[in-house]
Amino acid sequence: MECIFCKIIEGAIPAKLIYDHNGVIAIEDINPQAPTHLLIVPKKHFENAGEIADSDSETLAEMFKVAKELAKSHSLSGYRTIFNTGADAGQSVFHAHLHLMGGRAFGWPPG
Repeated sequence: MECIFCKIIEGAIPAKLIYDHNGVIAIEDINPQAPTHLLIVPKKHFENAGEIADSDSETLAEMFKVAKELAKSHSLSGYRTIFNTGADAGQSVFHAHLHLMGGRAFGWPPG
């Protein structure tokens, strides 16, 4: 498989794991858009968040629980979570991942 996240999970590509438990890992984004920008990635390959919701809602819930834990451990007073689903939404790696961003004020609407 050519999926970069699958290769990180397998250990074929080194990455600094921020979190690794049960079916989820978290790593730092290589192109951070905020002082804290982490990626929460299911170990099982799903193309996007909709696919997780359809087949493994427990993993989806776990990803948001991990986001909350990481936000607390990084002392974030507020944070944003984002799933990009599909190329038009900015998804560039087609292995679902939840962006956790914080450490600065965010505007609305995003994008």
